[in-house]
Amino acid sequence: MLAALVRKELIALARDVHGLAALFLMPLVFIVVMSLALQDYYSPAREGVRWAIDARDGGAPARALSEAWAHGHGAPEPLAPDWQAQLLAGRLKYVIVLEPGLSDALAQPTLPTEARVRLLGEPGIDGHLFNALQAELMSAAGETKGRLALAEAGAPPPAPGASMARLVRAERFAPAGPRPTAVQQSVPAWLVFGMFFVVAAMSSLFVQERASGTLGRLRSLGVPAGTLLLSKGLPYLGVNALQAVLMLAAGVWLMPLLGGEALSLAGIHWGALALALAAISLAAVSLSLALASAVGTHAQATTVGPVVNVLMAAAGGIMVPTFVMPAFMQRVAAWSPMNWALEALLTVLLRGGPVADVWPHVARLAAFSLVMLALATLLFRRRRAP
Repeated sequence: MLAALVRKELIALARDVHGLAALFLMPLVFIVVMSLALQDYYSPAREGVRWAIDARDGGAPARALSEAWAHGHGAPEPLAPDWQAQLLAGRLKYVIVLEPGLSDALAQPTLPTEARVRLLGEPGIDGHLFNALQAELMSAAGETKGRLALAEAGAPPPAPGASMARLVRAERFAPAGPRPTAVQQSVPAWLVFGMFFVVAAMSSLFVQERASGTLGRLRSLGVPAGTLLLSKGLPYLGVNALQAVLMLAAGVWLMPLLGGEALSLAGIHWGALALALAAISLAAVSLSLALASAVGTHAQATTVGPVVNVLMAAAGGIMVPTFVMPAFMQRVAAWSPMNWALEALLTVLLRGGPVADVWPHVARLAAFSLVMLALATLLFRRRRAP
């Protein structure tokens, strides 16, 4: 009986061409668009942008600072008389103003007490880029002041290539995993969203079978509610598995062809990845069964599920990464099943975590699935076929 019911669901699902297209194309489009759009978000480009320098101090220390900056950022644009208008219009990304007295401030053996260098960014400059430029400019000024102090003290000249920047090496601690990129973040996020989006297709089929009397006839034949729900959930577990394979493949092979970075699967624990994907799929299908059992019209089927998905995604770190959220929203995100799913995938794909590290997220998803399955069974039994 179960095999026949599953076959019926597969036939109905195969006939829903538009629904299948949405399940597979929608997350793929999001992965491509968001990965390319956020490519510089995780690694803000500091070279190749248009910038200029307004050198109002012509001393040797000020010239040394401007030369050091140009060495790392390329030659500046010629400073036009209307550079403020160009900056305001975004034709210049930023302008560095070297105020009079900068050379004296750099040459004195004390720390400065007032600003002698101004970094002016255009109104739409990315915040990450602006902060990175500010920090680098402070470092360059400190480097210049240190070199002047060493020369004043009669110390031997530094070795070629020597710099304070050589003293510090910064890296994300991920011994076996890849570094975070837009692709590494977007693929897990939109894969989770796509897996949960099966609620739209499932709800529509539920309403269609109620309206046609199919569910009523099956129940009159004594088919248990649990068997009916199981027959409807199993095909979508397969859909989720196919989604996962295609989205991961798109990250690995498609994104480099489109000019983006490739999703790296090097060093991941495949057992942990399989466990995480299975838990996410079970949670998505169980939620879909509960919502499909609750809706009663086509209008509800096409609105309630997608709205719930979007709200869970917005609060769970899918659309906006949790690390840029305020503390209150981060606490809210911790209650979203999509956030548990996303953290499970990031633990595997970014941190190279084994099964033990993924297990807390899997346990939450499993508990959520049991609650949703119980709710779906209750609602399905109470709702009478028309």
